[in-house]
Amino acid sequence: PRFSEAVGNIYKGKVVNVVPGMQAAFLSCGMERNCYLPLDEGSARFSTYDGTGEKKGLSLKEGDELLVQIVKLPRGNKGAKVSSDLSFVGNRLIFLPHTDFLGISRKIVDKETRASLLKEADKLRGEGEGFIVRTAAAGVAKKKLKEESDYLKRVYKAVLESAKDAPVGTLVYREQDLPSKIMRDSLGDGVSRIVVGEKDLYERVVRLARMRDDLGEKKVVLHTGERSIFAAHSLSEQIHALAEPTVRLENGGTIVIDPTEAMTVIDVNTGKYTGESDLESTVFETNLQAAREIARQVRLRNIGGIVAVDFIDMGEENHRLEVDRVLSEALSKDRAKCRTFPMSELCVALFTRKRVGSELSSFMLQPGPGCARKGYLLSDRYVAMRVRSAVLDVFAEGFSSAVVELHPDLMQAILQGNFFSPALNGRWREKRLYFVPREEFHYEKFTARGEREDVLTLPDTARLAY
Repeated sequence: PRFSEAVGNIYKGKVVNVVPGMQAAFLSCGMERNCYLPLDEGSARFSTYDGTGEKKGLSLKEGDELLVQIVKLPRGNKGAKVSSDLSFVGNRLIFLPHTDFLGISRKIVDKETRASLLKEADKLRGEGEGFIVRTAAAGVAKKKLKEESDYLKRVYKAVLESAKDAPVGTLVYREQDLPSKIMRDSLGDGVSRIVVGEKDLYERVVRLARMRDDLGEKKVVLHTGERSIFAAHSLSEQIHALAEPTVRLENGGTIVIDPTEAMTVIDVNTGKYTGESDLESTVFETNLQAAREIARQVRLRNIGGIVAVDFIDMGEENHRLEVDRVLSEALSKDRAKCRTFPMSELCVALFTRKRVGSELSSFMLQPGPGCARKGYLLSDRYVAMRVRSAVLDVFAEGFSSAVVELHPDLMQAILQGNFFSPALNGRWREKRLYFVPREEFHYEKFTARGEREDVLTLPDTARLAY
């Protein structure tokens, strides 16, 4: 998805159609497709938090203009799902200017702490407003909560002011980008080091780290090696594995992940694992490993919606119950809300995972030509990232020139997309990078080699990248 369509962004929209039978409206928000707005959702979208509030419905007609916030990105032929119940996320609080809801993170378990924080949050809200207390609020002074509350309310007023005379389709509030979100939401005391690969981003992360009570700038490290940051930390192959449908388990078994239009289907196989005793024990051990790995894979790949898992048939009921328990326990550690259902006698388990942002496959894969959208190739952006990593390795070995052989269509995609412009204008300014098109190469295949000679013998079709 385009960055301008990020979850959390707020647009000025205009109602183009109201469908009473669906209790929904469709709005023009300046995007490629109209947005979908449920009219009776209210505080229901904050159900991942413990809390109470009044559920309200919307009454809209064609031509009405209002501010809406993206809660689900466009997917397939569907437009973005939006809400008029705006939320502004801080480190310790979430401010809900239009929603009468008082909630608290389920990860705060101490009863006295919960009661105290809810009481304080209740004091901070005005009529018809709401607050959600986040996990990071535990143990924080009341003054800090008040300061954050005031800040979030000022942000909301600034949004209203900018939207007043703005035309329909205007982006009036941009949610924080990925580095800011990670620094705000995902880092805690367990972090010993943050490695950043780009100087500008490093300086931003240092500024953000200074604002955290539990993170100091000394934990932020700038990667200065010549190799790519992923290759230097042995992450390249692990990332590439996320584009593959088959995942190998430690015991030799496999799981195969197959996305469909309606759901994601996962098949579990024993593979090369034959076990050390009887067949039932072999199957049970493979299913246990698969349950833990499936929970890990849906997090890494950011798979959302309905997931059906076809475990290997188990004859003993206590084995089915144990695999069920392990799967539920592993999914409970996910930041995204998951709901599991009991395994059937056919050893098929179902669970749902809340969609948060885009699935990783939307970045790493693209429909293959002539596949009627049933087959996929690695995406231009992802293959370009792999090419860039290979070129960095070539230059790290001391070569002054790099020659990349690749499919002509991939070469054109890289050149037209300007994927390497920052490096060519920066760290590669004194280097030379040549592309050599090879019709016989598969679209995803490429090679990279280094040259030290000033004069190179290359085909007439070679291109020097600038």
